[in-house]
Amino acid sequence: MYYRFRTNNGILNMNQGQSKQVQLPSRNEGFALITVLFLTVVLLAMVGSMTSLTRSELGATVSSRDSVKGFYAAEAGLNLRAEEVRQTFIGYNRPDGTSPNETNACTTGNMGSDDFACQEVSFGKHKAITYVVEEPDNPLILTIPPGERYQNLNAQEYRYTVTSKAVGIDGQVEAILELKFKSRLVPLFQFAAFYNKDLEILPGPYMNLAGPVHTNGDLYLDSGNTLEIEGQVTTAGDLYRGRKNDSSCKSNNIDILDPSSFLTLLGSCPTRTKLTETALAPWNSMIQIDVPVVTVPEPEDLNPEPGKIYWDKADMRLVLHLNSSNNIVTSSSAVGVEVRDANNLVMNSETNALEDAGDCPGSISGRAVGYSNSFYNNREGNNIHMLDVDVQALLNCMHEESLMGARALDDDTEGGLVIHLSVDGPDAAEAQSLYGVRVRNGAELQANVSGAPSIRGITFVSDQAFYSMGNYNSINKIPSAFLADSYNALSNSWNDANTSWSSRVPSDTTVNAAILAGTDVTGGAEGAGGQSSGNYNGGLENYPRFHEQWSKSPKKTFYYTGSFVSLNAPQHASGAWHYGSPQYTAPNRTWGYDTDFNNAENLPPITPRFVYLRQQLFSRDFVQ
Repeated sequence: MYYRFRTNNGILNMNQGQSKQVQLPSRNEGFALITVLFLTVVLLAMVGSMTSLTRSELGATVSSRDSVKGFYAAEAGLNLRAEEVRQTFIGYNRPDGTSPNETNACTTGNMGSDDFACQEVSFGKHKAITYVVEEPDNPLILTIPPGERYQNLNAQEYRYTVTSKAVGIDGQVEAILELKFKSRLVPLFQFAAFYNKDLEILPGPYMNLAGPVHTNGDLYLDSGNTLEIEGQVTTAGDLYRGRKNDSSCKSNNIDILDPSSFLTLLGSCPTRTKLTETALAPWNSMIQIDVPVVTVPEPEDLNPEPGKIYWDKADMRLVLHLNSSNNIVTSSSAVGVEVRDANNLVMNSETNALEDAGDCPGSISGRAVGYSNSFYNNREGNNIHMLDVDVQALLNCMHEESLMGARALDDDTEGGLVIHLSVDGPDAAEAQSLYGVRVRNGAELQANVSGAPSIRGITFVSDQAFYSMGNYNSINKIPSAFLADSYNALSNSWNDANTSWSSRVPSDTTVNAAILAGTDVTGGAEGAGGQSSGNYNGGLENYPRFHEQWSKSPKKTFYYTGSFVSLNAPQHASGAWHYGSPQYTAPNRTWGYDTDFNNAENLPPITPRFVYLRQQLFSRDFVQ
């Protein structure tokens, strides 16, 4: 086979020697053809180049999109793991486990364990693989530095690093992120006042609060004289100069440290006024508004149920058992008071010892504990079914009868003793249960029998209304607290037999204890919806519920040192606040924050706390 071209006469010889005569284009026509062919090749090359470039850019766009989505997936993974750590602390637990080795982390045989183990969570076509590493010297006990939120408070600080790796549908790593953060545990009883709701401080006479103030709601400040606050003021809501229940405002001094000297907060205020951040600038971060809400225990945590933190951790659980007619149940105890275990089952031998006046003598019908229905509560409008406890007699009995098993009075598992008091009756869950628990003979919180060890601290817990009768913790003060549905203070002169208004004349009384209890809601609603409507809840100055004529001449004094915490409205004591006959008149209030609580070692047992995270470092490792 061959080809032969003869250009001089237009003859073209083809294969097998045969030839075919073809008329070829002229020289000009051939040049045009070559030009067209060349341009076609160039255009095809350009089209190919553009197609290749488009494919490259499309690939880059897809890769960039996947990288961004991967970044967000990895970031979501970080946030989820950090929140898991926070929730563990909120539940009064500490994260535990082992972290994977960071070389080839989260591969077979290198997954870690428990709270620090590798976890995988999907976000559409992307997934995040995360793990947690704890700093080896956790925790640090620190004082929160000046200028930061909750400055000067003590906190336990735990430090962690979370690593999150985003993987796409093709199995390729799209982003690797790292978050270093601090989890700080701040005890609530380091505040002079801490509310999980609107807080109103509107005293008539002069009042000084020597400690920090915080509310997760709105804050209202007003005074009939001068109100001084010596501590940082923080609110997650708004700050108002004036009242909530009406639009009035008194132009008396509200003085707050700046932090070195007192500055007056809006001296002239004819009506309720909302303050701005600009107006608060002179206080150098000592007043902060619109701060993040902090998570606190729910009121149901006080319930006498297995799985509830205070019930589970209690050293002693006493329950007044009532039948459907609200009469005492005597099948386990002649006085109706039962010792129960963490599963809410009656502990028969301990119950028998406690009810025996010979084993556990005290001031309540000869015993350490008992039942009464002789206290008439004018605020609730009825007699109260009461679990009565002689504190010192109970402590003596706990020591001599070993009511806590292997635990002794000086047990400090939770920082001291935790005693849960409750009423098991048909109305226990009602909004007005007419149940209560009362402690008396608690001036010195120590057993006074031979060989009894000293108590480190003591906290009483109840889901029902709590009453303290007479001086409490006034001799050789130790860390102590009441955690209850509501708190009522009865003087040293209290007698249940005095049911008439004229006979309820108190005497000076001292209480040294941190208190967590419910308070009423002004206007029936939190926030602006409760403004200028409904009854005043009594404010911080009426946090303790009184039942006597404290102002009857000569006016008596209620001495109080501690910390006021309110997380909610009472669940079981719905009687409204009212001043005057027949409920009460106000005492002289010599009140102060217990500065001993500034040292975490001096806090009451199982002090409630809030947890907040503070980011230290956020970084990204770029995938090659």
